[in-house]
Amino acid sequence: MAITRKKITDFVSIIGNVAKTSHYQVNFGGLNSDLTNFLVSKGVDNNFILRESGLRCNSAVIPGSSLATASINGNFMGVQEKMAHSRIFTEMSLQFYVDTDYRMIKFFEYWIDYISNGSEETGVIKSNDNYFYRMKYPKEYKCDKTNIIKFDEGDGGQIEYTFYGMFPINLSSTQVQYGSSDVLNVNVTFNYERYICGKEDSKSRATGTAENDKTGVVNKVKSTQRNNVNSNSSFRKNINTVTSEDRAAIRQEREIDKQISLAKKGDRSGLDEALDFR
Repeated sequence: MAITRKKITDFVSIIGNVAKTSHYQVNFGGLNSDLTNFLVSKGVDNNFILRESGLRCNSAVIPGSSLATASINGNFMGVQEKMAHSRIFTEMSLQFYVDTDYRMIKFFEYWIDYISNGSEETGVIKSNDNYFYRMKYPKEYKCDKTNIIKFDEGDGGQIEYTFYGMFPINLSSTQVQYGSSDVLNVNVTFNYERYICGKEDSKSRATGTAENDKTGVVNKVKSTQRNNVNSNSSFRKNINTVTSEDRAAIRQEREIDKQISLAKKGDRSGLDEALDFR
């Protein structure tokens, strides 16, 4: 393949179009009502959880995942194959600025306390000599709909991660000392069952911009149908005249309708070809 020489100015628009690390937003949501009430009783109100806690996150990570594989021998002579059998999600660590009311620490301290204080339902209190820890059921302390949105300045794109089955597993020790003062931070590590990459909320589903359900696909198809019909064709100008171009558009619309029906049943094999995305 021949090498084409180019000036550095030809690459400026490409190299300069990069995302920056300092623009993101964290939102906590989907906490169980009993957990929320417990946190409120400890001085961590719902408004703080939903509106303020995420803004105090000064360091976050875009999550990653991997595939666990199994080795398969014997299908082909002398060939070892690997097959994926599980998707593995890595733990996530977040760092937060601590407010002067220490609600940021209380939020995670009492969340972990709620997970492990099942024994208190039997009347045992923490100051008793015979106190013991009993974990609650996962559905009582795991939260859904917590998300991280990574965006950039201006009208650039964004990427969104929504976490399901998330809960804190480690609240790191926080050092305090005499001397020059610094901003107090708290580090928390979370575990979660899975995440969804892409918009996943009621607004995006209502507007057809959701990236993880059939609504977005159907709306995209309808938009393609409208765009593929030539508004200047003779069929649009004169209802009694149909050209070969009009017939082709009608056939394509019928094929798309057919593929939409199949996609709703789970067969998406012919959808992209019918839409002819390029």
